[in-house]
Amino acid sequence: MALLSIVTDSRESTEASVYERYAAASRQVEPALCCPVQYAGQYLKVVPQEIIDKDYGCGDPSAWVNAGDTVLDLGSGTGKLCYIMSQVVGPQGKVIGVDCNIEMLELSRKYRDEVAGKIGYSNVEFRYGLIQDLQLDLDLLNSRLAEKPVQSSLDWIAGRQVEAQLRKERPLIADNSMDCVVSNCVLNLVRQQDRRQLFNEIFRVLKPGGRAVISDIVSDETVPEHMQQDGYLWSGCLSGAFREDLFLEAFADAGFHGITLEKRQAEPWQTIEGIEFRSMTVMAWKGKDGPCLERNQAVVYKGPFRRVEDDDGHLFVRGQRMAVCEKLTRLVQLPPYAGMFETIEPHQEIPVDAAQLCDCRCLKIRDPKETKGRGYNATMTATGSCCNGDESCG
Repeated sequence: MALLSIVTDSRESTEASVYERYAAASRQVEPALCCPVQYAGQYLKVVPQEIIDKDYGCGDPSAWVNAGDTVLDLGSGTGKLCYIMSQVVGPQGKVIGVDCNIEMLELSRKYRDEVAGKIGYSNVEFRYGLIQDLQLDLDLLNSRLAEKPVQSSLDWIAGRQVEAQLRKERPLIADNSMDCVVSNCVLNLVRQQDRRQLFNEIFRVLKPGGRAVISDIVSDETVPEHMQQDGYLWSGCLSGAFREDLFLEAFADAGFHGITLEKRQAEPWQTIEGIEFRSMTVMAWKGKDGPCLERNQAVVYKGPFRRVEDDDGHLFVRGQRMAVCEKLTRLVQLPPYAGMFETIEPHQEIPVDAAQLCDCRCLKIRDPKETKGRGYNATMTATGSCCNGDESCG
């Protein structure tokens, strides 16, 4: 098999192989990079053919982008996804692509004015940086280094100080600035030792209430070390693949909530040494930060499961009034939980500034008397039909 002969001969480091392979793919189409994806045809009409031909992905996270969003695309490559999303977010939105491959950046920037002319507005820009380090603007760093090249260890130390200054004063992507962060088959190319930082950076740049929508290649088993060391397999989005369950856990570890497997390819894209590799799209939300305040609120999980547990250990039993904090009461009314719970507010509201801190991770059922107030002793007669609309009551 041709692939196996290439794998056996490969001795490149993973980072070098990724850069070189994608730089080459910006000059000449390489069909073997990632799996074919169907994109919405109406958005492709304005995208130049060269960008379409040299784009490499495994999913379409643009389906979860909304009009007016400010969106960040990690590893934007030729810019195809950015140009698609520019039409989805519309003139009130903005799309920023980040990539560390200069050749790919040149290709994506080449058509920026042409696409803007076709759609009637310009809302896309491409920035030079590492997706696991969204604070450092590499274009700005290059400018500073050009003014004072590194020629000694003292210059290198001074350069580190410049780098720290740029991160603080002129970050590539600011904190809490994005409505949505997307990526299309790029996270698996990042080195293992940088992956925790990668997810932390995605979390950092999202606004509270923002979401990450990531399409990536995952594996059904742990990829062995000898495959991870193979530069060709790594640059081909294979040996760096996250194991599918650990991919979801990485979002939870970074502080996300509402983590949902939105799409999973049924048949594997490739199988190597018995390990299946397939495309998967995950959505995760930012916004559970903040104190847990006791305001005598409750939520009722409507089903269909008997009980469910979230990433923070909150347990919800179907049909039971579960005692929750003010923050969790608010969260379950928002996506992706909206419609799954009924919320019950106390008859006598406790002001936020008077509420006490609580630990709502334990299983606790809220007594109805606690919600209504211990002195509640009302008697009410029916004032109208208990039916809704045109439903009939027998």
